[in-house]
Amino acid sequence: MTVETNSNDQVILVTGGYDHTIKVWQAHTGTCTRTLQHTASQVNALAIAPDKNLIAAAGYQNIFMHDLGSSNPNSILNYEGAPKNVTSLGFQEDGKWMYTGSEDCLTRIWDLRSSSFQCQRRYEVSSPVNCVTLHPNQSELIVGDQSGAIHIWDIRSNHNKQLIPEAEASIQDISIDADGSYMAAVNNKGNCYIWALTGGVGEEPTKPYPRHKLAAHKRYALKCKFSPDSTLLVTTSADQTARIWKTSDFSEMQVLQDDSKRWVWDAAFSADSQYVFTASSDGVARLWNVANGTIEREYQGHQKALTALAFKDQIISS
Repeated sequence: MTVETNSNDQVILVTGGYDHTIKVWQAHTGTCTRTLQHTASQVNALAIAPDKNLIAAAGYQNIFMHDLGSSNPNSILNYEGAPKNVTSLGFQEDGKWMYTGSEDCLTRIWDLRSSSFQCQRRYEVSSPVNCVTLHPNQSELIVGDQSGAIHIWDIRSNHNKQLIPEAEASIQDISIDADGSYMAAVNNKGNCYIWALTGGVGEEPTKPYPRHKLAAHKRYALKCKFSPDSTLLVTTSADQTARIWKTSDFSEMQVLQDDSKRWVWDAAFSADSQYVFTASSDGVARLWNVANGTIEREYQGHQKALTALAFKDQIISS
């Protein structure tokens, strides 16, 4: 595999976990170029800003920002106002604001144009928030909580809609494909639910229609992510596997499992949808070839479980 880059099209892989560090990697060589300390807590989630200049990290009672353009190993911002674990975060496509979800039952929107990092909006649910994702329309946040509810929050109108796909099954992660056609959610019973989506354009709210229930994993499911070209879905689990599903009929395409046989916590596709990165409890990130299910590269250096990764690239070709 070769990675083509220029100064504007850098490829960034970042990983974090229970060893209180964030590592920045050259994706095409497996070389760690930088280690950032996250001493306050473990890393629960990572996100790369759209301009690739910032990394946001969520932890226990904190949100950190690191400047990728600087050699400063310390965070440039540390928000310590969350009373519990911050479980999820991400950026609006223009980098104007960021969203977070937390075990204090709140989803927050943060204004990144303000030097004081102000919380603009908040949305409260009745259970701890496990995951938040932003609809491609940039105006609806989808929130999954520990009670098993999925909340579709329209941040323009403040209208919200609630789904409960399975009683007493905690929603662990939610993903929407790039063109807003499908939504997937995985729960702690290993099941993956798929909805077809309509609306979501202009002022019209998104409407979900149930399509599939996949018995995706034998144990706790942890993450689900659609590929950039919307043809694939990856799910990860405590059953030591990541699984690739075809969105044409949601049949299983690949089972990804390495010899360590440890929990697979997180995953991210390359921009061309031909490769997928995984993060595992053995402290190793891996790059897999989607077509044949083989490991192309390993990223070793973390001392404890690797629980989060984020990836942004432009062109990957073999």
